[in-house]
Amino acid sequence: MKRLTTVCALALALTMALAPAAHAAEWADPAQVCYPTSVTRNEDGTEIRKIYDLSPEDDPVGIPRSDFQQDGYHYTLVDLLKQELPEHESRQHTETVTLESKSKDMASVLALLPQEKEFITEDGLAGILTLRLDTVQVEPSGYASSTKQVSTTRSYPNLAGQDTQYIPKTIQDGGRTLTLQDVSWQTDNTGSLDGYALGDRYTAVATYTGSATSSYIKGYTVSADYTGTVSRIALNKTRYVAIFEGTPLQPAEPAEEISDINASASGFNWPLLLVPLGLIAAAGGGIGIALFLKRRNELAEGSDGDA
Repeated sequence: MKRLTTVCALALALTMALAPAAHAAEWADPAQVCYPTSVTRNEDGTEIRKIYDLSPEDDPVGIPRSDFQQDGYHYTLVDLLKQELPEHESRQHTETVTLESKSKDMASVLALLPQEKEFITEDGLAGILTLRLDTVQVEPSGYASSTKQVSTTRSYPNLAGQDTQYIPKTIQDGGRTLTLQDVSWQTDNTGSLDGYALGDRYTAVATYTGSATSSYIKGYTVSADYTGTVSRIALNKTRYVAIFEGTPLQPAEPAEEISDINASASGFNWPLLLVPLGLIAAAGGGIGIALFLKRRNELAEGSDGDA
């Protein structure tokens, strides 16, 4: 019984080992298939053109070349053309420019900004861009300060004497503090009051000086946007044109149909069918051998018992 089990296991293992090998050719990986980007057919149906635009990593071996039937025609590849295909790339682009101006007057600013400018992007796309007037902005670019000397005079009339004690030493003028710098005296007319003579009166003309500091804008920064389409042409694709010529299919006669059936039968891949049959036969043979060995052992044991 043990021998029978061993033989059956060997037969089964042989069958499983042969099965993958029998179908290896049938399931082999095909070449990478390329798909057309467009297909055109002429009016009478005698020609079909399939266009393939392939990148450098695509393999043209994957372009189908086999005959095929479509709309009552049988098509056969007659030519495969190759040509370099310029790839056109375009997009909308906005470029911001900045420049310096001494004035914020818009007429002066626009004189610095051309209506159109040619730009080239970092990735190589080029185009003519147009100024957008609504994006023009003018901002101060910086400030500076300046200091200058200022002076003013004050008159103090009807003073009893030429004494500076009657004159303020500092005054406020326009928010600035000025310091007394100089005094000039003028003698007023001597008058009388009720017949009594009055002494001389004086008018002091005082000069005050100081410094005034003011800030001013050094210049202006102008910014504006230019917009438009940028594009480029890159020769990084190859176009293949597969030309198939078509011939009309003739209606099949009954006799021809039989002939086609026979031809199909003759063209059938009989080895693929015979492989499973051979595997079955091998398995059956293994089982038969096992039964034969079992029967022989039983007969041998019977003979020993008779003896």
